[in-house]
Amino acid sequence: MKENPVRDKSYGFALRIIKLYKYLVDERKEYVLSKQVLRSGTSIGANVEEAIGGQSRKDFLAKISIAYKETRETHYWLRLLRDSEFLDKGAAQPLLYDCDELLRILGSIQKTTKEN
Repeated sequence: MKENPVRDKSYGFALRIIKLYKYLVDERKEYVLSKQVLRSGTSIGANVEEAIGGQSRKDFLAKISIAYKETRETHYWLRLLRDSEFLDKGAAQPLLYDCDELLRILGSIQKTTKEN
């Protein structure tokens, strides 16, 4: 399969979110917010995959836009987990950084796709 940085980054991010979910449930006994971050955090990569296999430019843009929105939602849940002290700042920061990076990449893809 051809290398695709956004696919690879979103997949790696999803794996980290799954590990976070396991930690929150097993160690912190947090079940509500953890489920939310699991859903949105793994949805990013799923939508990127769907975009790559899109049937048209419009379909591609729609899926990339959903991935962007899911990334924004994930950023929200991560901040909420950090600020409610279910997740310490040291653990939250790398995830938030990666979320920001995905937002920049996906936003750039959206912009370029709309302009061309």
